[in-house]
Amino acid sequence: MAGSEPLPLSREDVDALAMALPEVSNDGTAEHPAYAVRGKKFLLWRGPRKDAVDPDTGEVLPDVIAVVVPGPEDKQAILQTGPPWFTTTHFDGYDYVLLRERDLPELEYVELAEVVTDAWATRAPKKLVKEHLG
Repeated sequence: MAGSEPLPLSREDVDALAMALPEVSNDGTAEHPAYAVRGKKFLLWRGPRKDAVDPDTGEVLPDVIAVVVPGPEDKQAILQTGPPWFTTTHFDGYDYVLLRERDLPELEYVELAEVVTDAWATRAPKKLVKEHLG
């Protein structure tokens, strides 16, 4: 419908974006998907862990998504855009950014697609990336 707002992003959008990329498998569970290309994970839902807590309530976050990024500069660039992206001390030294599932609606589809595609390209073989992205 012309002029209508797009639907908020959801878990299904993440799944569709990841699974549309070449040679991707979901090696996780229904509750905690883990997307991989040729066995190398690039995006996964984490179970509740003591390193990721709500700063207001102290409750463990049940819906954290970890996404691989190409390198430390990319991680810093994404984190500098602010929420909904974040990290924890557990991920210091690792090229991952975090996002809560409940915060997916804060993202634009194009931004999510770019982050998921970059995560895939970080783990996929160079030849496969070149075939798919040129």
